[in-house]
Amino acid sequence: MNKIETTVQPEKEGPELRSGERRKACVFTSFSEGATDSASARTYGWASRLRSYFILDPLIWAYTVVLGSTSVLCSLFDRSGRIQHRLAQAWSWLIVKTIFSPVTVTGNLAELANHSGDTEPKPTVFAVNHASALDIPVLYVYLPFQFRIVFKSELLSYPFIGWHLQRSGQVCINQQNPAASIGAIKSALKSLRRGMPLVIFPEGGRTRDRQIQPFLPGAFFLAIKAQADIVPVALVGTFELLPMNTYHIKCQPLEMRVGQPIPTAGLTLADMDEVSAKVKSAIEALHAAPRIVS
Repeated sequence: MNKIETTVQPEKEGPELRSGERRKACVFTSFSEGATDSASARTYGWASRLRSYFILDPLIWAYTVVLGSTSVLCSLFDRSGRIQHRLAQAWSWLIVKTIFSPVTVTGNLAELANHSGDTEPKPTVFAVNHASALDIPVLYVYLPFQFRIVFKSELLSYPFIGWHLQRSGQVCINQQNPAASIGAIKSALKSLRRGMPLVIFPEGGRTRDRQIQPFLPGAFFLAIKAQADIVPVALVGTFELLPMNTYHIKCQPLEMRVGQPIPTAGLTLADMDEVSAKVKSAIEALHAAPRIVS
């Protein structure tokens, strides 16, 4: 168990990537850091800052206080986490609508559909790059099924958000004391084997420079133990929307790109490094693809 260092941190648009008509109707643009920075400097001035500091941020805090408190109250009656998940979806939907940043979902949408029907889904771990505090609301709105998130224990110190995480069935990992996480990991493994998807951020925290960071060594421990498929997901534009160390939300279009599942059937923990490298390569490829501008 000492190898476990997994950490992550929360209308559906479902058009698949289409060749032909979709590509003819869109302009593909490269995403370079210099171009983005200069565009940001031209586009997001004081008016954008004032809108963020005095309208968007206070609204998000209000949603968090109201729905976070409601989640804690509901946890007294529902220990399954289902009601809390719906509250998290409502919280996320309000945030996504407030920040005026439409999200386009593309890629392997069939994998998402596998978890939204009536049949019991197969064990699946969704591995997502982590660039912004607003990644989680995007996932809650555009992953059309219940899931649980693996998160680091430091988040428990945040009021409302930490309370929700603690009482809604999410998976808490204590990096400083892995032995304290054994109970949560065993519970998550049982849940995953029964078909409850897990969402992980294998980088262990938000990127500070837009680039995808190295993955933590034990990021895919649960996936391999449960013989689950790993679905790579790349969130594009969230770093520019709200990077670390700022409250300035720069409203802009976002993308959620879903990749092909990477199976772990037949693999053991000895294959963890190979699996990690394969998933990281898949997320990097999704993230680096040209952006689509309608």
